[in-house]
Amino acid sequence: MVKGVDVTEEPGIFVGGGGEGYGVPQRLLLKYGNRHGLIAGATGTGKTVTLQVLAEGLSAAGVPVFLSDVKGDLSGLCQPGDPAGKLHDGFQKRAATIGLDLQYRAFPVTFWDLFGEKGHPIRATVAEMGPLLLSRLLELSEAQEGVLNVAFRLSDDEGLPLLDLKDLQALLTFIAENGDAVTARYGLVSKESVGAIQRRLLVLENQGGAKLFGEPALALSDLMLTDASGAGRINILASDKLMNSPRLYATFLLWLLSELFETLPEVGDPDKPKLVFFFDEAHLLFDDAPKVLVAKVEQVARLIRSKGVGVYFITQNPADVPENILGQLGNRVQHALRAFTAKDQKDLRLAAQNYRPNPRFAIEDAIREVGTGEAVTSFLELKGIPGVAERTLVRPPSSRLGPCDEAARAAAIAGSPVAGKYDTPVDRDSAWEMLRRRAEEAARNAEAPPEPAGGGLQLDLNEFKQARRYDGKGYGRAEPEAPKKRAGRQSDSITETFAKSFARQLGTKGGQALVRGVLGTLFGKR
Repeated sequence: MVKGVDVTEEPGIFVGGGGEGYGVPQRLLLKYGNRHGLIAGATGTGKTVTLQVLAEGLSAAGVPVFLSDVKGDLSGLCQPGDPAGKLHDGFQKRAATIGLDLQYRAFPVTFWDLFGEKGHPIRATVAEMGPLLLSRLLELSEAQEGVLNVAFRLSDDEGLPLLDLKDLQALLTFIAENGDAVTARYGLVSKESVGAIQRRLLVLENQGGAKLFGEPALALSDLMLTDASGAGRINILASDKLMNSPRLYATFLLWLLSELFETLPEVGDPDKPKLVFFFDEAHLLFDDAPKVLVAKVEQVARLIRSKGVGVYFITQNPADVPENILGQLGNRVQHALRAFTAKDQKDLRLAAQNYRPNPRFAIEDAIREVGTGEAVTSFLELKGIPGVAERTLVRPPSSRLGPCDEAARAAAIAGSPVAGKYDTPVDRDSAWEMLRRRAEEAARNAEAPPEPAGGGLQLDLNEFKQARRYDGKGYGRAEPEAPKKRAGRQSDSITETFAKSFARQLGTKGGQALVRGVLGTLFGKR
C-alpha cells in the first residue's frame, strides 16, 4: 500500500516517489504497459534495481515477464528480501520516505540458459532464425548473405529441413559440390563464399552457439505462464556467459522478439500487457547493425504493442537507441548520466529534451545530479499523455537484491512448469540425415556389380554367343550398343545430380577416396 495515492483509480505499478524536494509518486499504468519504455543511466546508478522493481510489479499484477540477467544479480527475484540483511535498514528508511509499506516476498521464476547450465535449455531451429538474423549473427558480407538465402531457398524446394547447425553445414557442402547446378537455378554461388560461411559457422560452434539451434524448440506459450495464485512468471535468461558472445546475445533476443511479433494475435489495447520484454544492454542490438535490421526492429517496436507485448530497452545512454525507436518509448526512467566529455554533454542535453518540462527544476541538471537509486521519470498518464518529468526515489525491491543461492535456483528449476520438457535434445530426420542417405545410396549403386541376365549366376550358350562375337578363332568382345534414351523426366533435381556425381566419382580410386572422405567427415558419427 502507498500512502497518499489512490491506487484504485487506475491499476498500476508503484515505481517510486519522494519526500521534500521530490515530485508526486510515480506509477506505470498497466493499460499503458505495452507502450514500451526505456531505462537508462551510467553504470552503477541503479538501472538493475529499477528493472527488478518493474518486473516485481508486473508479476504481482499477473503479467509474465522476460528479462536477461547479464550480471547474475536478477536471479534473486526467486527469493524474498532478507529482513536481517545489511540493506534492510536503508530499505526501510527509503520506504518510509516515499510512503511505502515494504513487504518482502519471492516471485515465481523460470530460469533459462542457452547453454543449459543455469536453467532450462532454450533453442530455436535454423529455419526459424532465418537468413537475415543468421547473417547478422555470422557477420556475413552481402554476397555471403546471398548464398545463405540460396541455401534456405534450396532447403524449401528440395524438402531438406534445417533444424540445427549440422543441417546447414551439410547443405552448404552440398551446394559447394554442385555449384554449377545450383548457380544455373538460383544465381551465382561461389565456393569461396560457401567456404567463408562454413568458417563462420565453425567459429560460432566453437563459441557454444551450436547449442542454440535444434529441437525441442522454445514454445512461446511457455514464456506467458502464471502461477496458481495468478502471478505472472518471470522468465530469466542467464546471460553472464552469453555476454562473451555479444552478437549471439543480441541476435537471440531479436529473434525472440520477432517470433512474438509474428506469432501472437492482435489484441488491440488490453487492460494489461500479455508479456513485457526487457532488452538489457540494448546498444548491442544496434552497434554496426545494417539498415535493414534496424528497420526490422523499428517495425516490431511500432506494431508489437497491438499484440499486447511491451518492450523496455535498458542501456547506458538514450543515444544508443535509434531516434525512430526512441520516439516510441512512452515510459521512461532516466538515471544519472555523467558529462565528462563534449560528447557526453551533448548526449545529456539530448536526453533532457526527451522529457516533458517541469517548471520546478531544470531536467538537464537533474539528470546530472541524481544519486544512486534516484531517477528522472516520466510515465504515460490517462489518454496516453506523457507525464511531466519528476525527480523520483525508486522504491526498494521486495525480493532479494543480488544473486540467489544455488539451492534456490535448483529448486526453482525442478519445480518449474516446463521441467523436463526441454532438457533432452531431439534429433529429427532433417537435411543432414537426408543428404547422408542419398550419398550412401549413390555409393552403393556405383559399387554394386551388374546383375546377370535372367537373375542367375549362369549364362547359357546362346546368351553367351549373343554377348560375344565369333571371329573364326574365338569369341571376342561384342561392340557396345548405342545407349538408349532415357524415358520419363527430362531433367534431374539438384539432389539427384548430387547423387549421380558421387556415382561417377566412384569409378576411380580417387573418387572412392573422395566419397569416403565426405562420408567420413560430413556424415560420420556425432
